[in-house]
Amino acid sequence: MFVYALVTVILIGLPIAGFLYQLAGKWRDHRRYPPPGRLLSVNGRRFHVLERGGGPSVVLESGIAGTSLSWTLLQDKLAEWARVFSYDRAGLGWSDAPDKPRTLANAVADLHRLLETAALPKPYVLVGHSYGGLIVRQFASAYPQELAGLVLVDPVECGEWLPLPDLQRRRLARGVLLSHRGALLARFGIVRFALFLLISGGRRLPRAIARLSAGKGASVTERLTGEVRKLPPKTWPMIRMHWSDPKCFETMADYLERLPENVATAVETGYRPGVPTILLTAHNACPDVPASVIHRPSAKSGHWLQLDEPDLVINAILELLRRPTRG
Repeated sequence: MFVYALVTVILIGLPIAGFLYQLAGKWRDHRRYPPPGRLLSVNGRRFHVLERGGGPSVVLESGIAGTSLSWTLLQDKLAEWARVFSYDRAGLGWSDAPDKPRTLANAVADLHRLLETAALPKPYVLVGHSYGGLIVRQFASAYPQELAGLVLVDPVECGEWLPLPDLQRRRLARGVLLSHRGALLARFGIVRFALFLLISGGRRLPRAIARLSAGKGASVTERLTGEVRKLPPKTWPMIRMHWSDPKCFETMADYLERLPENVATAVETGYRPGVPTILLTAHNACPDVPASVIHRPSAKSGHWLQLDEPDLVINAILELLRRPTRG
């Protein structure tokens, strides 16, 4: 009888304790780490934007789960020559959760309305990393007259996703499943606890939690953690705060579910003629490069070029800024 009562207390008490731990942690995080930029309202939803410098406009678009923090190494340097604008897409970072599916059209509409609300001077140089490359290409198709050029930083390689091979289909399905599972674990404080241990220097227990919850997907978490460590340490607690929020995982699940659809849209749209475009790729990438696109492969960088080789990205942006303005 005692054992039965003890098991009952554990089964009921642990989820409640985890839920309260998550609530307390979330409240504490928001007090400690307020948005470093400003919150702009677009159609009733708040978007976090971070602006530095003055002059011609450079807009930084992050990868599929990235935020304005992903550009920390570039933003202050670029601010010497330009007005640099980064932001958190809906459902990520300090921005509100989305109220529409995460299609390319909706992402572009959000960005366009946000730039108008922020009164950012035109024309813009748009810089898109990874999944962000799809967004800025679609923006160029919709609003070419507003652009001075594009810089694509190791963007999603459309040929890997269209047509969708069975292996990639299974990877996507697993990613969606793990994202939904991550949202559930985040609600009960498990993600927060594991990240706290990891940032505090622990390794074994966080890895064990990751393997139990994600299985083979734990290797992805370890790779992402390695990339985050390239950012200034002051950003780590803020990234932990974002990754501890169920909102981030649910948004990620939506992006992954719609990735084939969004890649198909990008392929159908193609590259906008007349918009100067520079493509930067990782050292091991083999992209299909149109004749109209300037290709600058890296000799040493991985997928996160803005962390491995920020000057390569900065020089490409400056090259577009120094071009004569199109009539």
